[in-house]
Amino acid sequence: MIFLLIAVSYLIGALPFGLFIGKLAGADVRKEGSGNIGATNVSRVLGKKLGAATLCCDVLKSYLPMLAAETILANEVNADWWVAACGLAAVVGHTFPVYLKFKGGKGVATALGMFLFLSPLAVGLALVCFLVAVWFSGFVSVGSLTAATVLPLFLWLSGSPLTTVIVCLPVVALIWLKHHENIARLWRGEEKSWRKKD
Repeated sequence: MIFLLIAVSYLIGALPFGLFIGKLAGADVRKEGSGNIGATNVSRVLGKKLGAATLCCDVLKSYLPMLAAETILANEVNADWWVAACGLAAVVGHTFPVYLKFKGGKGVATALGMFLFLSPLAVGLALVCFLVAVWFSGFVSVGSLTAATVLPLFLWLSGSPLTTVIVCLPVVALIWLKHHENIARLWRGEEKSWRKKD
């Protein structure tokens, strides 16, 4: 049952809602903007409302599988570990979706859903770090990387089990991996700032 839940979490996480929403609006977001299927590019290409809709869907596709897993595994030993593993599977699904030949998004919104389930307090603290980093740097990517990096620490400080925090570390690694192009642009001074219009 546990491994079935993890597999289903991956398949749900792999659902490319940004692509679906784009298609309904008559656009393929993979061919416009940054080419990413996440909420940021959907917002850039199709507007803030559809970007927000994509964000909500991407958050829920990790949050809901974890909620289901928590309910089903309520009496299992190490349930916290396995619930977090379902969240990790959803993030992996989003970043490497089987439906799109393993070419997916950057995982930030789906990771947000995972961390929201585990600790809203930790997410609130990380959000402050995100806003501060974006404000001072001018780059959303810097904010995303900063928030992802500090979240496991805030999870631990907010009382999450150490095993849960450990499961979350690969999520941080995935987010950094999927931001490699942003990091390269930052290094070259070519990353687009939110302060400047495209």
